[in-house]
Amino acid sequence: MRLHELYPFPEERKNRKRIGRGSGSGWGKTAGRGHKGQNARSGGGVPAYFEGGQMPIARRLPKRGFKNPFREEYVALNVGMIVEAFEGKTEISIDEIYERGLCKRGALVKVLGMGEVNAAVTIEAHRFSASATDKITKAGGTAKALEG
Repeated sequence: MRLHELYPFPEERKNRKRIGRGSGSGWGKTAGRGHKGQNARSGGGVPAYFEGGQMPIARRLPKRGFKNPFREEYVALNVGMIVEAFEGKTEISIDEIYERGLCKRGALVKVLGMGEVNAAVTIEAHRFSASATDKITKAGGTAKALEG
């Protein structure tokens, strides 16, 4: 038996309910919608959030805070992880970090200071923590901060 040979047994298949196809079917005339009213009309009915005219929950509950549209979120990468991922390289650009899959392309990257830096490396990122900059410069490398 193969995957393309699998199929449901005929008795397991449920037939589609054909509504509005004559009185003999049991679903003719009003087609299960009842007589008149908002729900009987085409395109009729109330939205899921409608509560019958009482004050909706969205208006009953208090509102708090706001979303800052100018917030910039950074992906945090540790300096030790970057150096380990690029073993033996002296220059690590932001494009190489994206290509290696350490973060999504176009994400803002901040390098944090966890881990060891044993060789002189030049790392390119959008931001650096003070401890990351210290570790990179003490090893003889440079921390290049990008704009944006």
